[in-house]
Amino acid sequence: MRRLRWGHQILYQLGLALVAAFVLLPLWGLAYLAFDGGVKGWPTSFRVFPEQPTLDVFARVWQNPSQSLPFTGLIKNSLLVSGGAALLSIGLGSSMAYAFARYRFPGRSTGLFGLLIGALLPPVALMTPLYILLTIIGLRTSLFGLTVVYTAFAMPFCVWNMRAAFQSVPKELEEAAFLDGATPLVSFWQVSLPIAAPSIAVAALIAFMIGYSEFAMGWLFVDKSTNVTLAMAISGILQGSGLVSWSHLAAMAIMMSAPAVLLFLALQRMLMDRLFIGSLGE
Repeated sequence: MRRLRWGHQILYQLGLALVAAFVLLPLWGLAYLAFDGGVKGWPTSFRVFPEQPTLDVFARVWQNPSQSLPFTGLIKNSLLVSGGAALLSIGLGSSMAYAFARYRFPGRSTGLFGLLIGALLPPVALMTPLYILLTIIGLRTSLFGLTVVYTAFAMPFCVWNMRAAFQSVPKELEEAAFLDGATPLVSFWQVSLPIAAPSIAVAALIAFMIGYSEFAMGWLFVDKSTNVTLAMAISGILQGSGLVSWSHLAAMAIMMSAPAVLLFLALQRMLMDRLFIGSLGE
């Protein structure tokens, strides 16, 4: 490995420090607002440490985050919708991705192109057809209907990502399984699927985050306060008159990020394996 000169090394470290400050300063500002009980209304200055450190803000958010549901109800709806979208995306998408990776059939290229177009289209382009379809079958105002919407957004990306993973699985391994008497289904479950697990974890995480953080489209498919998700509640507070203090909003944002961080930590090993395999492929 070629060593950098000391001048280049200093510039390199300064650039990394600027990037770190650009990323960490907003997070630190969010944290100090959440733990500062002295902020009333809009923050007027940036402080390194909270003026009145307290956990009362988190307690108030836990008890009464918004006018619709308690925090437990909001997080429950968010996890049901986003977790359901992730499970449907990888459950249905893995078999579709394997078929596109291993088999040749009429319409294969057209189907792949259609999925690519679906991945590139903005979500707003799917609003009208999904609204009409879910209204006809009577699911538009339910949490399951919202799960279907987020699954439709995540599915194209998941299929393309998992298809590339299945293509990287050596065919010799599947052929060896066939020689041992395995059926195509057994070979898929016991050979291809475990090897492609890191890419499936990436697809699951992306599908989860799409459903967990989206709020603009959700208002079109939800008309009951009992079906509001956490992201939608935060959006409603910002757009309405329910924002008492920005400390309240900062605490909600931190509490909302906890499940996503825990999911990333749970999938961290698989995600790192995916990056390692990708670097070897290059």
